[in-house]
Amino acid sequence: MKIYLFRHGETGWNKGHRLQGRSDIPLNEFGRELARITAKALEEVAFDRAFSSPLERALETAQIIIGTRDIPVQTDERLVEMNFGSYEGSSYDLPKKDLSHPLHDFFRKPESYVPPEGAESFQEVMERAASFLQEKILPLEGSCGNVLIAAHGAFNRCLLGTISQYPMDTFWEISLPNCAACILSLEKGKFRIEEVGKVYYGEPVNGRP
Repeated sequence: MKIYLFRHGETGWNKGHRLQGRSDIPLNEFGRELARITAKALEEVAFDRAFSSPLERALETAQIIIGTRDIPVQTDERLVEMNFGSYEGSSYDLPKKDLSHPLHDFFRKPESYVPPEGAESFQEVMERAASFLQEKILPLEGSCGNVLIAAHGAFNRCLLGTISQYPMDTFWEISLPNCAACILSLEKGKFRIEEVGKVYYGEPVNGRP
């Protein structure tokens, strides 16, 4: 079984270098175009099931890629983006430069990141990603050939981390542009990462914050 794990298309906040987290920001028109190009490239893939974060930018991406296939897009709260608390909506350029900023380690030393009040830790995101895989994806082996999941940049990296167990200090080495797919396989109950950050349009956009 193949799993196509997508990051959503571009939003205005992506373009403006703003932290989105759980803020429900829609795709911009360029983001929709990226999804349409991606959908065209994958039109021959027979998706059997589709899942999405309930946030609009991910859900619309999934719906565009699924297109006219007669399958519903099922939303799951466990697929939402990492929660950044009161810092959602703020620029992510400042914390990367300011050593005293509560989100500095998130970007520069993720292995040392302690979330500020109201925000979410990497471990919490990984736990819900693992729960989703265990409860929703593992049972599909043997009955599905291709499954689509649409979610978010930090969340998708955390999900990959539940499979590969990579060191947290390499978290941002993974480039996940808007509308990029991570292609996973599932065989005999074991997940394997086949490809990371695959885009179906031209020059990748917003691969890392």
